[in-house]
Amino acid sequence: MRYLAIGHICQDLVPGGWMLGGAATYASRMAQALGCQVQVLTSLRSDVDVRSALADIEVVRYPSDRTTTFENVYTSAGRQQTLHAVAERLIPDQFPAALTADVVHLAPVAQEVDLRWLDRFPGALIGATPQGWLRQWDAQGRVSPSEWAAAAEVLPRAAAVILSIEDVAYDEALVEQWARQARLLVVTRGAQGCSVYQAGSSVDVPTRTVSVVDATGAGDIFAAAYLVRLRQSNDPFVAARFANCLAAQSITRRGPESIPTPLEIEQCFAV
Repeated sequence: MRYLAIGHICQDLVPGGWMLGGAATYASRMAQALGCQVQVLTSLRSDVDVRSALADIEVVRYPSDRTTTFENVYTSAGRQQTLHAVAERLIPDQFPAALTADVVHLAPVAQEVDLRWLDRFPGALIGATPQGWLRQWDAQGRVSPSEWAAAAEVLPRAAAVILSIEDVAYDEALVEQWARQARLLVVTRGAQGCSVYQAGSSVDVPTRTVSVVDATGAGDIFAAAYLVRLRQSNDPFVAARFANCLAAQSITRRGPESIPTPLEIEQCFAV
C-alpha cells in the first residue's frame, strides 16, 4: 500500500535543542511500520537532516529558507504555544504530477496544506487531520485556536476526517455540526477511546487503560493506523479498534520508541 502524507515536518524546540515533529513525521513512521511504501510532501530548510528520523521514507521537499518551528511553554495558566517560523505552503503544482497513492493523509500543522489536494488523487482514500487548520498566530507567533474556515469544503469530500476532542476545546455541539457535514468523522477522546460519526449516528469505541509515559504523536499514530486499516477493511469500526490499540501502545513509551513493534501491530490486528 502506498501512503502519502502532506504536511510540514517541523522542528519542536525542547530543552537543549530540538526534535523533529509534525503530524506528517509521526504518521509516516506509523504507516511505514504497517508495511506501507511511504512518501512525505513537505517544505523545510535544506540543512535540516531528516534521514535518521525518517529512514527509508521518501521525503519530497519544496525549497524554503525556513523550517516550521514550534515551542511549547507550560505555566500555571496552561500551555502557550509559539510558532517561530513557517515554511512554504504546499500546493499541488509545486510537486511532481506523477504522484500516486492508495492513502493520502492531509496533515497540516500551520495552515500550509492547499485544498486543491482533495482533487489530486481520485482513486485514493483521502484522510485529513485538521489540527493545523484550527490554529492561528499573531505577529509574535503566539498560537491560539481559530475557526475552521474550510470545514464545509473538506468534511463532505474527505473519506475520513480525524481530530481530537481537545482540538475543538471539548465543544460537543461543534462536533455534532461537523458530523452532519462529514462522510466519516472520527473524534479521539484520550483514555475514553474514540467516537465514530457516520450517516447520522455515532458509536463510541473504547480503548484499553495504560500507563501514560508520553502522549506526543499519539493522535498522528492513531490517524495513520486508522486510514491504513480503513483502506484495508472498508470498516470504520474495525479501523477504530485497530487505531485505538496502537495509539494506546504508543503512549507507554517515549520518543522514537513510541512507534509500535511488529508484535504489537500483529496483536492489534486481532482486536
